[in-house]
Order: sequence, then C-alpha cells, then structure tokens
Amino acid sequence: MDILLIGGLWLDGSVWGRVASALERLGHRPVPLTLPGQGDGASSATLDDQVTTVVEAVDAASGRCLVVGHSAACTLTWLAADRRPERLAGVVLVGGFPSEHGKPYADFFEMRDGAMPFPGWGPFEGPDSADLDDRARQELAAGAIPVPAEVAQGTVRLTDERRFRVPAVVVCPEFTPAQAREAVEGGDVPELARAERVDYVDLDSGHWPMVSRPEELARLLAGVADQA
Repeated sequence: MDILLIGGLWLDGSVWGRVASALERLGHRPVPLTLPGQGDGASSATLDDQVTTVVEAVDAASGRCLVVGHSAACTLTWLAADRRPERLAGVVLVGGFPSEHGKPYADFFEMRDGAMPFPGWGPFEGPDSADLDDRARQELAAGAIPVPAEVAQGTVRLTDERRFRVPAVVVCPEFTPAQAREAVEGGDVPELARAERVDYVDLDSGHWPMVSRPEELARLLAGVADQA
C-alpha cells in the first residue's frame, strides 16, 4: 500500500528516511512529502499550498492509501480525509490531533520576518525530547526550516462530513493512549470525537519517533496498512 508520510513543523520529507526504508522492507510503498515552504524554498507558501500538495499525492497513489501525519501535520492528514475520503484507507496521527474548522493551523510560536522558526529545545524539554541524544537534537535543530506565517496562521477549512467515516489511528508517543482517549472523549478534540472509528496505539518514544524509533514506527504503520 502507498503510505504518505507528512512531517510536522520545521521538517521536510528527509526526516522519514529510516522509516521509509523499513516500510519498503515490509512490503509497502512509502511516499515522504516535502511540503511547500518546508524544504522547497517557497517562503511565501500558504496552508492551501500544503493541502494541495497532500491531496495531489493522494490522487497520485496507486489505489486507496494510508496518510500519516506527525504533530501539527495531523491536521493536514485530516484535511486529506476531508478532501478525498473515498481515496483513503485510513489516517494515522502521530503525536498530535487535528484542529477544528475555522481554527489556525499551527500558530504556536513567535513569528520572525514572516515565518515561525524552531524555538529551540526549551518548549520541548521533558517527555517530548527525553529520548533524543545530543546528536539527534543538533541535527533536528540544524535542519529545522522556518514555517511561513501563511502556513502556520492559515485557517483550517473542513467541509465534507464523510471524513468522519475514515478510520483513524492515534499513535501515542509522549503521552499515553489513556490520556489521548480522555482528551477526545472529554471534548478537547471535537473532530475525533465525531469519528466513527478511532484506535489508540502506544509507542514508547518522545515526540519525534521517526528519529528515535524509526523501526518501531515503521512496523506500527505497516501493521495499520496491512489491516486497512
């Protein structure tokens, strides 16, 4: 199965390298995406540009595909379910949840010169980054791409209620499945609260399992794809 891989803020498609290699060995076709404004030099990219890139990748897939989003890109994954529900075998949300209609995509940190740079490791101390060694931290920080303001501050638009029929798997790295389920059932994640099927899977890692636990993450994704 084609498995689209979408990195979160500041990341380009190369972050999925080891996961992609493992997925190929497991018999799947990984498609790591480099989003407009996050690796292609398009500093004026918008959220709509990123959505278009994801939807075009879904359309190019061979048959129904699995779309995987990491962190903020869980919203991009859910937008794919909204735009192409009939083309998706499922979505996997790694370390994040989809935003609601009408909300900003990812306006989380300070903007500088029209973009949101990586804020350093301070906001991510604790469970988010505890499993990253110094080399991994240095490489992630050095490769971090400032996210254009028109992406981070873009407004999420969801229109097709068929998205709620797309099976969703929430991968829980720095939080537990119980915590994720509580957030959804408690009303903090309205989109998933309305989804017909949501499964929760634990993964013993921090917020960047594609870096710290690539083999484990690949096996998890392959398992989801095999069952889809």
